[in-house]
This record gives sequence, structure tokens and C-alpha cells, in this order.
Amino acid sequence: MFDRNNENYVYELVSKNIKKQRKLKGLTQEQLANLMNYSTQFISNIESKNHQTFSLGTLWRLALILDINIKELFDEEDKK
Repeated sequence: MFDRNNENYVYELVSKNIKKQRKLKGLTQEQLANLMNYSTQFISNIESKNHQTFSLGTLWRLALILDINIKELFDEEDKK
């Protein structure tokens, strides 16, 4: 995990929360990709522990599709 002072920390945090929220909604990566009109590979890359950039627009769409407040994607509650 990246140190909180590393700018890549936010990508790792958001990636973890996207995966968590997707699973809470009972969606596979393929199902989420279909709902967003993105490729399954793109969703897989976003959820990857490797550094993956994505736009604010993508985060906004993910929050809408997952029916959550976008702030939940930045939740540090489960920091580990």
C-alpha cells in the first residue's frame, strides 16, 4: 500500500473502495462494465492494486451506477 503522502495513495484507496462497493451491490466486473458501457478490462484495471489513473467523470459515473455518494469512494475507514 502506498504511503498517504504519496499521490498514488488516492488511486489505491479509490480502487479498493470501487471493488468493495461493486461487491456489496452483488455485481461482477463484467456486469459493472456493461452498466457503464466500459470494457471489463477497464474495470479490472481500475480495481487493480497497480497504479491506474481514471477521470473524475469515471468516478462520477461509477457512483451513479453503484447508487452511492461519490465521497464513499474516498472513504479511508478500512485503511490497511
